[in-house]
Amino acid sequence: MQKGANTAVPVPAVRVEVGWQSGPGVPDADASALLLTDSGRVRSDDDFIFYNQPAHASGAVRHEGKRPGPTTVDALSVDLGRVEPGVERIVIAASADGGTFGQFQGLYVRVADASGGTEVARFDSPGATSETAFVLGELYRRQGGWKFRAVGQGYDSGLAGLASDFGITVDDPGQASAPPPPQQPAAPPAPPQPQAAPPAPPQPQAPPPGQYAPPGGQYTPPPPPGQYAPPPGQYAPPPPPGQYAPPPDQYAPPPPPPGGQYMPPPPGQYAPPPPGYAPPQAPPPQPAPQAPGPQGGTISLTKSKPSVSLTKHGATSGHMRVNLNWTAREGVAKGRLGKRRRGVDLDLDLCCLWELQSGRRGIIHALGDMGALDRPPFIRLDKDDRTGAIETGENLTINLDHTADFKRILVFAEIYDGADDFRGLDAIATLFPVNAPPIEMRMDDCVDGSRDAVLALIENVGGELVVRREGRFVLPPPGRPRWGKMSVDEAYGWKLEWVAARGKD
Repeated sequence: MQKGANTAVPVPAVRVEVGWQSGPGVPDADASALLLTDSGRVRSDDDFIFYNQPAHASGAVRHEGKRPGPTTVDALSVDLGRVEPGVERIVIAASADGGTFGQFQGLYVRVADASGGTEVARFDSPGATSETAFVLGELYRRQGGWKFRAVGQGYDSGLAGLASDFGITVDDPGQASAPPPPQQPAAPPAPPQPQAAPPAPPQPQAPPPGQYAPPGGQYTPPPPPGQYAPPPGQYAPPPPPGQYAPPPDQYAPPPPPPGGQYMPPPPGQYAPPPPGYAPPQAPPPQPAPQAPGPQGGTISLTKSKPSVSLTKHGATSGHMRVNLNWTAREGVAKGRLGKRRRGVDLDLDLCCLWELQSGRRGIIHALGDMGALDRPPFIRLDKDDRTGAIETGENLTINLDHTADFKRILVFAEIYDGADDFRGLDAIATLFPVNAPPIEMRMDDCVDGSRDAVLALIENVGGELVVRREGRFVLPPPGRPRWGKMSVDEAYGWKLEWVAARGKD
């Protein structure tokens, strides 16, 4: 495409790739997207999708991360069918990290069908010099459909300047005063030599009227102006040579270590407290350490706050359990359900589609492969609970020791038997990572005949594992009520081959 040209986008979802030729002296770049109203500005900072905010609340736009190689590609995915009505344009931008776009070769933006990979549009951006950010193109609505326009507008002000033009709030580093230099701790005096005689103690001095004199009748006057004066009862560091030194029977410790940590006096020495001093209360006893488990409160993913980084919350290893609990409303079934409880004819299956960085893909479900934790795909489903005897229902376990091997994991639930669809069922899906808070997602708004509920998409975004609440119900293909897994596959572009299964005995 030429700069300024446009073309129709005839597919419902696209993958947008920003690419450039890698090599020595070539900076890095980051792709981003801005969702704009007809005013040409964002509604809020939440409409800016980039590496630090990788998913839009609507689920329409996601930052998928980089793919290194001779040509580096940073990608975004856009589900045009999920773009909110108030959004008229989606601007595709790139920002240079540590250089200018004049150092790049072969910079381009490419739009492809998300399901088939067929190229819809491509714009090669030429002639860059000192620019540090670029608007490469935009997706925009036109007469009930979507089109793509090649833009190629450069900015010398970087990502901050580009984002500000579209209404993003950016802190201006030029207005911020430089932080004060860190205070250097006073250098401790050189240790005394063995042969050196101790200095003679100064003559006792009388304290001012009304002030405390420690045992022995000696008084420590305040240091000269500008010298450190500790609060009463705290230790005073020894002064530089030639300044006041306390008598030998009073304790003067070395300066406190950096960070305010407590340093006890040497054995046998004592620093007397002032009158009225009350010793600090001992902290309450702490409970004994527990086995690795959740830290802090539960994190709830909602439509307005749909994603969370496992990596940033410390969940980088161990086995993460995914559990489902279902509550059936009156008239559907009774009792709180893990998968189903005894006497309630409801059979729910927990499933996941998985894809590894190596390109291997597959599905884990009760009708086929149950997975493994010590070999690919490093995910395992526990045994199928059809009797209701297991109160916790079915659980999916993900081995986070192999985070680097994962590309994406899609967790969903399917009704196998006992209900026509998800209407009347309220769901809570909870992830239990090791050494991190539980993460829960609620689903209670099914209004159609969907028999599959997509719970969460777990993606490796530049080495960071991000969980995004999907909250999406999926209808089975017409006339094939038990083929909902295939519909989930098609909705998320897994492209597995599907054959008829025997079913449960």
